Amino acid sequence: MKNTIVVGILGLVISAAMLAFGFYSGASQARAPQSPQILASAPALDRAAIEEVVRSYLLENPEIIGEMQALLEERQKDAERVAQVDTIRTAAADIFDSAHDGVFGNPDGDATIVEFFDYNCGFCKRALADMEEMVAADPQLRFVLKEFPILGPDSQRAHVVSMAFHQLQPEKYGDFHLAMMKSEGRATEESAIRTAVLLGADEAELRVAMANPEIATVFARTYELANRLAITGTPSYVIGEEVVFGAMGSQVLGEKVEMARN
Repeated sequence: MKNTIVVGILGLVISAAMLAFGFYSGASQARAPQSPQILASAPALDRAAIEEVVRSYLLENPEIIGEMQALLEERQKDAERVAQVDTIRTAAADIFDSAHDGVFGNPDGDATIVEFFDYNCGFCKRALADMEEMVAADPQLRFVLKEFPILGPDSQRAHVVSMAFHQLQPEKYGDFHLAMMKSEGRATEESAIRTAVLLGADEAELRVAMANPEIATVFARTYELANRLAITGTPSYVIGEEVVFGAMGSQVLGEKVEMARN
């Protein structure tokens, strides 16, 4: 990634130098007409000369590459933040109020955390304690769970079971989620079905619900949202108009909640 940025910076430097040199050269040509032979060979000579000047300058002043890289990265982050805020505003219903998402805490709370999670994400499992702690401490907190299976086929199949169980027994979804997140070993379709049956689901009815094509549609919509929000891993959170990446802990998340409230 950094090599790509450096190459891009060098290209921009050379292009800018050539643009400036072209302007200067054009102004000079306006004052002093040259022969067709000289004009025909000028572009190649100009580019070679400019590239050598730029190369020599950068070798003598390598610190400029770091400065330009930092500036470019900051501008990219700024553009990313603008795109995230725009997505949060235009897709608020899908992000915060989808009927397909599970909800912990107060369904009518005055602040919402949306977590994109995967049942096979070790960081998500460790972050479960953050959710439980925050919900217990804040009676006005609404915690939305957005299923985002990105860790392979086992995750995708386990989440299909989860979505089907949520459709059939939404009142027990919280128990299902906690059981899956606290279980040891890899989450699979089989382990998810076992958990659902232990919580009272009828396996035959569950398998019928798993074939509902709407589940794939919901996942596709979640993947699209994640792409627009620049979310590529789990856990990731949306709080107010901010995207928070990674298991940052309850203190950081709590600070973001208060910022959103204010």
